[in-house]
Amino acid sequence: MADRQFEVARLPGFASIAIAAFVLLYLPILTLVVYSFNASNTITVWGGFSLHWYADAWANDDVKAATLRSLIIGVSAAVLATTLATMAALGTTRRRAFRGQTFIYVMINQPLMVPEVVTAVALMIFFGLVKVATGYQGLGYLIAAHTAFCIPFAYLPIRARLESMDLVLETAAADLYASPWMTFRRVTLPLLAPGIMAGAMLAFVISLDDVVITEFVKSGGQDTLPTYMLGQLRRAFTPEVNAISTMLLAVTVLLLTAFFLLTRKKD
Repeated sequence: MADRQFEVARLPGFASIAIAAFVLLYLPILTLVVYSFNASNTITVWGGFSLHWYADAWANDDVKAATLRSLIIGVSAAVLATTLATMAALGTTRRRAFRGQTFIYVMINQPLMVPEVVTAVALMIFFGLVKVATGYQGLGYLIAAHTAFCIPFAYLPIRARLESMDLVLETAAADLYASPWMTFRRVTLPLLAPGIMAGAMLAFVISLDDVVITEFVKSGGQDTLPTYMLGQLRRAFTPEVNAISTMLLAVTVLLLTAFFLLTRKKD
């Protein structure tokens, strides 16, 4: 009788560990969502169902300003990071192997390997020097910082999409005397579009949720939604923060679901 194939799920205690992991991961999130509908002013005492805190968050001018700022930074960083990531992915996949290719790959993905706080401190020092030299204090620093941090998150799905694409169609276009630009615009880009969209959405989510880099780089009056929430937690914790967190969670889940649908492999 042939030996059965090894399966992790058959290990003793696997189901219990998996269930415990899911409970520890999702129970706090579920608690947050439930208590965002709490009518009470305290987060630990249930006072009945209410949309009061969502209405307060919607009417809060500071929340609106922080949300708009987060969207501006997130969209700008996603567009810039995805453009640069697409160019990098094309430059490292659609050519013969060359010396230093691995080094370039490592450098592109460096933000994923270095602790985020180290990147944040480095950017703070660098931008501090630029601010002294130029006097500029605008959102450009946050957009640049988020772009640099989001590039590897956009690069990975785009590179994965390129590596899964067959070169036959591009070769056929070249055989039909299409120029490299025409081949890219009419063949490569349409096939690459799902990867580009997935990379852009992932970069946007990472930018929207970022706290560490934003906290170190931002100037006065440049709070994003996550840093505004952090400031509220330091002063007075109310269910309004739960409501804002739930709305932010909903946006993140929707975008990550779209990312999954765009990157999943079809039979």
